[in-house]
Amino acid sequence: MRESAAERHDRLLALVRERGSARVSDLAGQLGVSPVTVRRDVETLAERGLLDRVHGSVSWPENGPAATASAPGGGPVIGLIAPSATYYFAEVIRGAHEAAARAGARLVLRISDYRPEEDKARAEGLLAAGADGLLIAPAWRGAEDQAAYGDWMAQLPVPAVLLERTPAPGSPLDDLDRVCSDHRHGVLLAVRHLVGLGHGTPLLVARADSPTALAVRSGYEEALVTLGLADAPAMIGTSGPEVDPARFEEAMQEVRTAVTEGGVTAALVHNDVDAIHLVQRLSELGVRVPEDLAVIAYDDEVAALGDTPLTAVAPPKRQIGRYATELLVSRLGSVQDDDEPGQHLALLPRLRVRASTTR
Repeated sequence: MRESAAERHDRLLALVRERGSARVSDLAGQLGVSPVTVRRDVETLAERGLLDRVHGSVSWPENGPAATASAPGGGPVIGLIAPSATYYFAEVIRGAHEAAARAGARLVLRISDYRPEEDKARAEGLLAAGADGLLIAPAWRGAEDQAAYGDWMAQLPVPAVLLERTPAPGSPLDDLDRVCSDHRHGVLLAVRHLVGLGHGTPLLVARADSPTALAVRSGYEEALVTLGLADAPAMIGTSGPEVDPARFEEAMQEVRTAVTEGGVTAALVHNDVDAIHLVQRLSELGVRVPEDLAVIAYDDEVAALGDTPLTAVAPPKRQIGRYATELLVSRLGSVQDDDEPGQHLALLPRLRVRASTTR
């Protein structure tokens, strides 16, 4: 994916901030672009008061960059780093934007495109542009990404709130404020609903390529224990058809076999898009939803739009953005108090019942 000018500016600012000063020719090599491009970027950033220029070199302003991103009326500037601006995080961003507007703050967005190694540069760029606090949804896909790319967040010079990410217990990031969906509760709602309809242990069909997917998997195992289901967890790992079509087809065949030979009558699928693809493919393989298999999707982004509208678990995405922004604004508006406790807020998903679980 081609890097945007804003992303390149963030990387440039991060390099200069780290070094204090740098030659334009050196920056071009570090950024992998031409000297002409760097000179143009430096001119733009200098005009905004984010860098100082002197004879082929640039330096970090002595008193820090001018806060050029100030909000109307003098309110705080809030930087938001998200892995994507579409699908799940579109609602999170919308909630944050609405809450910022109500608080008289300005929200400035940076997108990492699920590249955790870029999160720090995005934060440096936001700080350089005058952000007073940060909302951060790191681009982690698993625990290894936090270990490799997460330590910098514990050293931020401004208040920060994590969104939809739960750091490793006991890690420095565990002390940060955070607002997350309680996916364990969401999975329990789904499994309990299916069991209440008379189904046995439902099948789980889920990816393993995001924190939400991993939380759904662990929540599924906990739900079986909580509900006293004696059967072993019936989990089928999959990949989205756009990522690995062959693996997706293998998973569909496994689901078909579980239904036709294993007596499975219900399934929870993460995420919505995969659930819609699953229903379509199973129909081609002779498995009907909901007659042969009741299906619940997880995310509720497009679940209602399937040929058979899908019952879905709906994490409170917009409220995640709203609560996190309100928490950050409260931190920015209060006198720093070492006795003020941090907050870990867990918001509960809801189950929206539709045709895919109704015979």
